[in-house]
Amino acid sequence: MIPTVTGVRMTLARHRAELPLLVLGPSLGTSATTLWSACAAHLTDAFDVLAWDLPGHGHNRPVADEGFGMDELAAGVLRIVDDVAAERGEPRGSFYYAGDSVGGAVGLQLLLDVPDRLTAAALMCTGARLGTRESWAERVAQVRASGTSGQVSAAAERWFAPCFLDREPERGSALLHALQDALDDGYVQVCEALGGFDARDRLGEVTAPVLAIAGSADVVTPPAMLRELADGVRHGSYAELEGVAHLAPAEAPEQVARLLRRHLLGEEPPVVHPAPTDERYAAGMAVRREVLGDEHVDRAVAGTTDLTRDFQELITRYAWGEVWTRPGLDRRTRSVVTLTALVARGHHEELAMHLRAALRNGLSVEEIREVLLQTAIYCGVPDANTAFRIAQEVLEED
Repeated sequence: MIPTVTGVRMTLARHRAELPLLVLGPSLGTSATTLWSACAAHLTDAFDVLAWDLPGHGHNRPVADEGFGMDELAAGVLRIVDDVAAERGEPRGSFYYAGDSVGGAVGLQLLLDVPDRLTAAALMCTGARLGTRESWAERVAQVRASGTSGQVSAAAERWFAPCFLDREPERGSALLHALQDALDDGYVQVCEALGGFDARDRLGEVTAPVLAIAGSADVVTPPAMLRELADGVRHGSYAELEGVAHLAPAEAPEQVARLLRRHLLGEEPPVVHPAPTDERYAAGMAVRREVLGDEHVDRAVAGTTDLTRDFQELITRYAWGEVWTRPGLDRRTRSVVTLTALVARGHHEELAMHLRAALRNGLSVEEIREVLLQTAIYCGVPDANTAFRIAQEVLEED
């Protein structure tokens, strides 16, 4: 049975007809607006953006008694696309597609079922096979027992990279509320469709260009799954978002939008940035998180650009992976040395960051005071005066 799918228009009406159509697909438990709004804000100048909601999710409240397969869900999406295409004066017109998780699986199904309609697609945090029949049957049993609200805690762990909820509490809360508000029957029907979905043997049939986007921190669909997808289709490319988990459009909206514009419009070739895998980088990233905290590191990683990427990897690999991991000094002592050097050179932004790190490394407020008094003698009173002011601000943050 073809289910009801509800479309959500994200581009102002007066601009729609002149722009190419881009269809956005959601992840299970999310809604079109909570997952895609932040990303779509960077796309509506270039696309007529049409997102859609799963049965029982977001604006799509009708849920039929009968279930459906992935091919039928894709047919439901195609119906609303056809309606919009007709409004645009382009019956059976072509369109671009981007989808996350089950939205990505629907995109893959559309690439197989109506290859003449999709100009290009970006499939993120997804795969040609998502879970197993058994794992989805277990999820169905959980929802039958405790409803979608019983999935919220587990979803918060599956969906988001560390510290995302601290960094973007409103966006994260909206996504989790969308899950809680999803109708049990609709959620279950999508689970059952996913349980029967397996397109691994058909990837070679996909002829349209496909960009597979992975999140390096995604435990649901790890990067290896997206690499397999990119390798399996005829014209595939791959990109990896550092520090991003399963809901890439919400976690890294600007980065995802930039990749979509590159891939779909050819503004510039898709750039592949897999996370470094060498031991020194991995050790450096671990120490960097321990000393500076997940929130700071996640913010730095999320702000990485093509210009700054090599530098970020350099300091992670050598400052943190080479020097901060050496056994000759403990971390408390390294913090003392670092604070002194930063005061001496007047690096005030770094000083605030390393004052927080010093507290995390075990220095007491009294010890920090003594370090700054020492710098007053050997670095100069004006430098120490500024350092004390910054320290006061840092220590009052809590």
